[in-house]
Amino acid sequence: MTGLRTAIGLMSGTSLDGIDVALLRTDGEAVVERGPCLARPYDAAFRRRLQGALETAKRIGKRDERPGDLAAVERALTLHHGEAVRAFLEENGLAASDIDVIGFHGQTVLHRPDAGLTVQLGDGGLLARETGIDVVYDMRANDMAHGGQGAPLIPAYHAALAAGLSGATGKAVVFVNIGGISNITFIGADGAIVAYDSGPGNTLIDQWVEAHAGIPYDQGGMIASEGRVDPGLAERYLGHAFFTDPVRRSLDRNDFRPPEGSDASLEDGARTLAHVTAAAILRSARHLPERPKLYVVCGGGRLNRVIMGDLAALAETERAEVVTAEALGLDGDSMEAEAWAYLAVRSLGGLPLTFPGTTGVTAPVSGGLLRKHAARD
Repeated sequence: MTGLRTAIGLMSGTSLDGIDVALLRTDGEAVVERGPCLARPYDAAFRRRLQGALETAKRIGKRDERPGDLAAVERALTLHHGEAVRAFLEENGLAASDIDVIGFHGQTVLHRPDAGLTVQLGDGGLLARETGIDVVYDMRANDMAHGGQGAPLIPAYHAALAAGLSGATGKAVVFVNIGGISNITFIGADGAIVAYDSGPGNTLIDQWVEAHAGIPYDQGGMIASEGRVDPGLAERYLGHAFFTDPVRRSLDRNDFRPPEGSDASLEDGARTLAHVTAAAILRSARHLPERPKLYVVCGGGRLNRVIMGDLAALAETERAEVVTAEALGLDGDSMEAEAWAYLAVRSLGGLPLTFPGTTGVTAPVSGGLLRKHAARD
């Protein structure tokens, strides 16, 4: 046991919408005491810089390369995270000395697991200097160095949460995170953990409505609710070999591209992509050891009522129930940030972050780089 530590987790996901901050007190194993959280959105100009960084990052051949303006974007991103930490501490009456470690995800700009290449922008040393708190970051690389896909990393935290869920004992549970990319974590009745990316999440819908309506996302599924599912367009996605391949692999946001403007109206495109998001989860669940009875949904996609309606209807055909994280007393917005705090503490204790059943790594491995804090520049 590592002993209880107070950790802050920082998550900036593939939706590029901002930074989630969460506090956790944990031993990195069974003890999880959840604290306050904060969502800090990016301004429109910086979000555009991140979108440009995704294109520039396609030129990366080695993890430490920063072509074009990526080094400047990385610094700006890190400073944004430092500001988020300071705002969080001030809002909650905390000092840097109250925090043992920050778990820093950074911003994924390239993820090519088949090539053993993953790049998360984020300077752990700079963040440690800016905040005066030790930082654990770059937590995916060691998994990939040992034959893993580098994702998903959150299952270790899901397993800790599942152990504390009332009513879940003896029942197979799946945590579904609908972020830019959706992923699922299966916790078997015997405690077995299986996890993998399940398909496109919000990224296709976000890109579709931004391109055709000039807004960053379909709030609450309002646009989708005005459209209808185009079966042919849906099958173009759901017929992808990803869903039938017996080997599970992690996804990059470029693995599935949004439709062309001529493929559908704004409303029908949003409605079809919402259906694809839900159906992809159930199709990917076919690869689990057993069909779950309970799906616990977190991430921004749970706020899209069209996605949730389709997911509930599809699960009902398999006699399974769909609930939001909040229905079980959890926080579906901060769960990923909480996970990064949890993983940072595990990293400090040398505990495994990933397992053969989650990323395909050859054996359970720890990971992450530690940067000790020093006085700010």
